[in-house]
Amino acid sequence: MISKSKLSRLENAQATPLPRDMRDLVRYYGVEGKTEGNKLQRLARDARRQVWWTDFDVLAADPGGLDAHVAYESDATLERTYTLPFLPALLQTMDYAKAVFRDMEGRSEDEINQLVEVRMKRQEALRHREELPPLQLVAVTHESTLRQFVGSPAIMRAQLDVLAEPLEELPDVHVRVFPFSARPVFSMTCMYAYFEYQDPSLEQDVVHIETHAGFRTIDDPVRVAKYRAAHEKLVAASLGEEDSRALIRSTRDELYGA
Repeated sequence: MISKSKLSRLENAQATPLPRDMRDLVRYYGVEGKTEGNKLQRLARDARRQVWWTDFDVLAADPGGLDAHVAYESDATLERTYTLPFLPALLQTMDYAKAVFRDMEGRSEDEINQLVEVRMKRQEALRHREELPPLQLVAVTHESTLRQFVGSPAIMRAQLDVLAEPLEELPDVHVRVFPFSARPVFSMTCMYAYFEYQDPSLEQDVVHIETHAGFRTIDDPVRVAKYRAAHEKLVAASLGEEDSRALIRSTRDELYGA
């Protein structure tokens, strides 16, 4: 019950199917109510949804894949992340993030402002999201991130102050430090995020690895499961949350005064 011209446009990726088009297709192919059919219908709905990060030119112009990272994060129920040599992006202060974009990446002032705004917007998900509960975060950061100088002593002290005490307003955020004294474990040499979704019938878990050349996506279920196990080993090898905060405080006071 559609025209041949519409069918042609859909088949040649020149038009976006309406949710009712996808409903009819999944019924026709006998996958209604099944994993594949549910996922296709969700994709058809989401394709018509205006998302906030499309307003930022710096993401559209960046071939590294940060826009995809933000998209994965926006729908995830839980993010398991590991970082070095910088502290977790979702827990960075505005000044700390700005210094990273300026000093390491050499961004223009306009790009820096946009990227910082994107980072602050991403952090809002830890407190509130319109259609989903707040994003849960299990973050492991290497001890070297506490000593990596970023910006200025004042910026570093303010940043470590944020992590030195319990995040009482964020009960679903857990931060641990992987210490120098721990034995090496798989996945400890590069930054990555493991995105976990509430309904696996609609979205499968995915890993996003951050490199100098941009993000690399791993969505093969076997390899994704390997990263899930690796992150659990990272957590087990890391200091507990109280001991992690104690180390953050002692490092802060040692480097920037009590």
